[in-house]
This record gives sequence, structure tokens and C-alpha cells, in this order.
Amino acid sequence: MDLNAVRMLVAVVQAGSLSAAATRLRMPLPTLSRRIRDLERQLKVQLLERSARGAKLTDAGARLYEHAGRGIETLLDAEQAVVSDQARLKGRLRLSLPQTFEPWWDLLAAFQRRYPDIEVYLYSTERRVDLVEDGIDVALRVGAIVHEAMIARHVLSFRNVLVAAPQLVKRHGVPNRPDALQRLPCAVWATRVDAPVRWELGEHVVEPRTVLSTNDYHHLCTRALGGDVVTELPPFLAAGPIRDKRLLQLLPQYPLPEWSLNLLYPPHRHQSTIVRAYLDFCQGYLPNIVQACTIAAPAAADRRTRRRPGR
Repeated sequence: MDLNAVRMLVAVVQAGSLSAAATRLRMPLPTLSRRIRDLERQLKVQLLERSARGAKLTDAGARLYEHAGRGIETLLDAEQAVVSDQARLKGRLRLSLPQTFEPWWDLLAAFQRRYPDIEVYLYSTERRVDLVEDGIDVALRVGAIVHEAMIARHVLSFRNVLVAAPQLVKRHGVPNRPDALQRLPCAVWATRVDAPVRWELGEHVVEPRTVLSTNDYHHLCTRALGGDVVTELPPFLAAGPIRDKRLLQLLPQYPLPEWSLNLLYPPHRHQSTIVRAYLDFCQGYLPNIVQACTIAAPAAADRRTRRRPGR
């Protein structure tokens, strides 16, 4: 039995006519009439008697309405209950984020101000978590997506930037080519002690003179601000110090590789209301994330300075 057509029949009885029901259901009158005729053919019985004065139920139609009306009212009550739960949005949201991704901390704070009854469990890690095994609802993932069983929603693309403090540049000079980095003390992001250390700068690949390797971008940022090292930083960590002239962007004409940022989640047919609310909120908050990951182009004077060879 076509339950949607049964719902339409109930609407006709409650509205008093086919035309009034079509208006209430926001559908064309011919479509409504055709759907009810299809239901009659399916049940092999006439449900409505149609005349110039309107339509009324037959005995068979009355029996169907008596039983279906109660069922549909129950379904509408259930729908209203679900809508009320959705409005409250109470429950737990389990997330995975890359370490030190500060713009997302602000997003989560804003999300919980909007939905104060949602408890957020946040797992910050550099490793690629298994969403199913680790019980994660949504992961924010940097880099290529290789898990074909998951849905990936692209957020943005960004590039890390090479930076150094003005005092370091004053001591060592401004590098004008990637290979000049080999004479400067450098700190690099790495996940293993034996990980190869290379920077891809445009079409150039260089092996910097490494004095520090760590998987903590905040540590790299602190050492750069202290004038100790040249390092690469995510744009959201570098933008403020560059704007305040506490850090200088080096070799902007030789950009580091582009990274893709995606929200990753399982392809559930009936997705959690909380997960849907989080994904929609992320989409609306995206301009703030883009702004946090944007570094203004160097001023003309800075660009002239960067073209001079180092001492």
C-alpha cells in the first residue's frame, strides 16, 4: 500500500475537498487526484465518490480512514517529538582534530554557545584515526583522503609559510633562494626521529640545516619568535605575528605545497541530528576559518628587501 497516498486521502477528508487538500499539501490538484485513483486501483476498491459538489468517502474509504487516521496522527505526534528533540539538540558529539588547529577551537566554542546541551568529546592527534574503531563522529583531516568508505566534505586549502624573526634575519641576512636556507638554523615539523627532512619550495626541494625537529607547531612558533630558527608554520599561527612584524615571511615566491582540509564522516543513511547540525554549523562558520588561514601579501617595501641577497 502506498502510505503517502493514504496520507493524502486522510488530508482530503480533513480538509473537506480535493482542492482544499491540494492547497494544504502544496501540490497540484491533478496530481492529488491521480495519486488517490492509483491507490484505489492498488486496493481494487473505490474510496471516494466524486461529483460536481465534491467528493465523499465510500464505505470502504470510511473504514480505511478510520484506521489510517489514527496511525497518521500517531506518526505526526512522533514527528513532532523528533522535531522538539532536534530543537533542543541534547547529546554527545565525538570529534577528532589535528593538533594546534586553533581556528577550530573558536568554531567549537561558538557551536557550543549555539547548542549548550551538546557535550563535545575532542580527540586531538596527528595520526589518522579510524572513525569506526575509535568511535569518532566527524574528523577534521589535513591531506589526501584515502578512506573510500567515508564521506569527505572539503573545507578549504592552505599552505604553510616559511618564517623567521627580524633579529634572525638581521644576523644572517635575507635568503633570496631556497638553497640559502642551508646556511640558516632551521626547525622542522616531523613525526619520527628518522623522518627525512625536506622542504618543497615551488619547484625546489631543499634539505634545511635542522637544529630542531618536533610534531608541535606551537613549539616551532615559539622558537621562531625567539629569533632562534627559520621554520614553517600553518597560516593561522603565522598570520598574527607576521601582521605585528614579530615574524617575517621568507621566500613567498617559492610556496610550500598546498594542503587540503576536509571533514570526514561515515556515510550513515540516517545521519545523527547532532552530526548534521555540526556539519551545517561548520559550513556557516567557514568564512571565519578562511580569514584565520589568510596571510596578507608582503608590502612593496618588504618585497624589495626580500629580493636583496643575504650577507
